[in-house]
Amino acid sequence: MGDLFAVVMLSGIYSLLSAALFLDLHAVDVAFTEASVGAGISTLLFLATLKLVPRYDKKSRYKPTLATGALLIYGTLDMPHFGKADAPVHEHVAPRYLNESMEEIGVPNVVTSVLASYRGFDTLGETLVIFTAGIGVMSLLRISRQAKEESKSKTPADMQQQVILRVVAKMMIPLILIFALYVQFHGDYGPGGGFQAGVIFAAGIILYTMLFGLSTAQKIFNRKVLELFTAIGVFLYASVGFACLFMGGNFLDYSVLRHDPVHGQHLGILLVELGVGITVASVMMTIFFKFTWRTVKHKYNQ
Repeated sequence: MGDLFAVVMLSGIYSLLSAALFLDLHAVDVAFTEASVGAGISTLLFLATLKLVPRYDKKSRYKPTLATGALLIYGTLDMPHFGKADAPVHEHVAPRYLNESMEEIGVPNVVTSVLASYRGFDTLGETLVIFTAGIGVMSLLRISRQAKEESKSKTPADMQQQVILRVVAKMMIPLILIFALYVQFHGDYGPGGGFQAGVIFAAGIILYTMLFGLSTAQKIFNRKVLELFTAIGVFLYASVGFACLFMGGNFLDYSVLRHDPVHGQHLGILLVELGVGITVASVMMTIFFKFTWRTVKHKYNQ
């Protein structure tokens, strides 16, 4: 039988190696996301899930087949070679953004220009997907009153004994949160943005929760407030688009927000990235809190 814990660990290691590969390829924004989401939050949520399910997977009566893998490999035969200079993406798409985004958007980080401006519709859709995922988790992991009362208990004894971890965390968590704000509001000029900042901020709060207890974290981040902020971020993003419409432009055409089109782009990107960061951080913290409450309920039923 397969060891699901080993699968989770291997998945986290693979994500970390992928982040290192992206960093080596100078795709720092993607490396940021892969390290924080793939190796960080996802691994933690998988481990939380293992608290609710058996560690070892049952043997399946279906045997793996090579047909799907063969079809996937066959589909890659038409793709250009890795790093080929005359690939279509390097002939048409990339030069367009690299050469003209600075004049049109005025943002040094081209990745931010593409995600928040040129592909603003796509990013809004991704934010809605994250919001929908949070709603789905909140609907599936409903918490009973008994579990909520149990969750108000103190930090587990094994964590209370980790004095060094708790002292170091008190020094590190403020730095993590400040770094998240830096990534959020410096994404125009360097690697980062709302997605990365939201996950980093959530990771800091999750670390705080693991070391100091769920009840302590709830005093600062109320469950109802978090659920409200998951919607506020999406609302802020969409409101920027409607504001552009009311001011005579197209939906998510930030140029009309200010007299100078470039300044309008800066303002629009700042607001939509803030909306993304709020939704991502709120959803990630809400999902973790829900899994924590669910684990308490599972122990209570046992």
